[in-house]
Parts: sequence; structure tokens; C-alpha cells
Amino acid sequence: MVAASSPQGRFVTGAELLDGRTLETTDAWGKHLFHRYSDRLWLHVHLGLYGKFTDGVQPVPEPRGALRLRLQTEERWVDLRGPTACEVVDPTRKSAITDALGPDPLRAAADPDIAARRIARSRVAIAALLMNQAVVAGIGNVYRAEILYRHRIPPSLPGRELDPVVWADLWGDLITLMRAGVRSGRIVTTRPEDRERPSGPARRDDAFYVYRRTGLPCRVCGTPIARTVLVMRNLFWCPRCQDEPAG
Repeated sequence: MVAASSPQGRFVTGAELLDGRTLETTDAWGKHLFHRYSDRLWLHVHLGLYGKFTDGVQPVPEPRGALRLRLQTEERWVDLRGPTACEVVDPTRKSAITDALGPDPLRAAADPDIAARRIARSRVAIAALLMNQAVVAGIGNVYRAEILYRHRIPPSLPGRELDPVVWADLWGDLITLMRAGVRSGRIVTTRPEDRERPSGPARRDDAFYVYRRTGLPCRVCGTPIARTVLVMRNLFWCPRCQDEPAG
């Protein structure tokens, strides 16, 4: 049984609906988290850029700051601050949210062909499509930049020009990288041979090929890494390794 409250006061009605109910299961789809409670109620959370969960064991600390939701059991507590979405929904609304999302590489039953068809119909740059949660769910800015580099894909390439074979390889690579990230609790996209220190765990400075490496030399060709803004987020790439094909 969970005790729910909204110290901030912005989620009082939702917290009252959850208070005293049993948490039955959780489900994640892309950037959306769902908690299912008794009587078929779902808590839907999207952290966005600034949302954050913190948790700990009892006793719970005094509420501080803009604390949207606090969940407690006899043993533990979870606090939620600054989410883009925090709402209680019924099964119909939950299905509507997930139906609008593309396949998630972390979900076992994800169908990459759904994303492939959407990409193949689009003139939009592949770097923008990968950030569209209706195309592929769960890819953030780091994975977007790194996966394009690893497959030497120009960020501006129109989706319909992406080779289906390349997409299949990219999807498999996403599964591998994202699952490794979940297991380790950190994102590492570089291969050992491309790191300054090839042996042992990747150091922080060795973790990425292009992400936040503006002006630094490409790990493979030495060209300075470039940066621009696409879909309101910084995009990083190597102008040589990911150059547009001639003609």
C-alpha cells in the first residue's frame, strides 16, 4: 500500500486518487513511465528535460522545494520533481498514449519495421526523425548523435534516403547500446579501440564519439567535431566521417 501526497500542491487531486492504493506493476515505454495501481488506475510520468526522481529508505526527509509527488511505503519513499507530465489516467488513456509512440528499442516486442516505414515516407532529416517519439521512442539527444556517428550517417540525410539495411543495423546497435546503458547506469558508445585508454572501463572523457565534443578531434579521422541546433537540441557530428555522399 502506498501513501501519496503532493507537498507542492500541484498534484493534490491525483495524489488523493493514489493514496492508500496498492502499486501492482510498472511499465516504461520510451520516455514515459507508468505505475499501475489497484482499480486499474495508472500514474503516467514524463520527466522531460528537468524532471527527476529521488528515493530512499525511511524515515522520509522533510519536503523541500517544488515537490510534485511523494510516494511512501513503510520502508521506502520516492519523490518526483519538475516532470513534464504527471497525471492519473485510466486504461483507455494509457493505451492512447502508448499507441502514439514509436517502437522502443528496450522493449522485447518492439517492431523496428514500424519505424522503418515512417522513416521511409519522410523527407525530414534522419537526425530529426530519431528525436520524434512517434517514430522511435526513447532515443534521447546522446543516443541520437552517437548512433548516427557509429553508422556514418549524415544527420541531414532525408529519412526516405536511408538504406533499409543500414536502418536494420542501426536498430540492432541501439538495442545493444541502450541495454548496456540500463545495466551499467551510464551511456558509453565508444569502442575500446577508439578510446584514449583502450583497456578497462571507459573513462568519462572516453565515453562518446561526438556528443558534447565540439571542436575536439574526431576519434577516428581527427576532424574537429561540429555542432548545430536541430529540433531545439544541440546536434553533434563529424563533418568528414558523416559527410554527404557526392552526387
